[in-house]
Amino acid sequence: MTEDKVFNVLFLCTGNSARSIMAEAILNREGIGRFNAYSAGSTPRGEVHPETIKLLRRSNLPVEHLRSKKWEEFIGEDAPKLDFVFTVCDNAAHEVCPVWPGQPLTANWGVPDPALAAGTPSEVALAFADTYRMLNNRISIFTALPLQALDKLSLQKRLDEIGQS
Repeated sequence: MTEDKVFNVLFLCTGNSARSIMAEAILNREGIGRFNAYSAGSTPRGEVHPETIKLLRRSNLPVEHLRSKKWEEFIGEDAPKLDFVFTVCDNAAHEVCPVWPGQPLTANWGVPDPALAAGTPSEVALAFADTYRMLNNRISIFTALPLQALDKLSLQKRLDEIGQS
């Protein structure tokens, strides 16, 4: 891995409306110049959850380019070559994932689905904020890794550890 390489990262979740979208937005901010982040789902809802949009706007993250999409967009010849693929929900971790071209490193970074939160608007907003916090923490650890200095096996171990944090 060369020092000036820009890494392509795909975040996967079943619905691609909350967690994976948040992760895409966070990494595109935190990893600017080092990472290109994308998100997709196995059965996308077709729209980004409104609470996700509100939270990302409050966090001063751009939302205009975000959309819910199928993971097949990242398999074809025109798709970006992926270096990392992270599942961010337990459902996606148990689904059959495609064989990704180029064999990117993969890990499960499962977090609770805020789209399933019930209760008052404040309780729902808190669930989204909590998921955002967990993803932000993991992505901060990931972006601090000395990727060029780690061999593939050591890097895989670190990625799995991040998912356990």
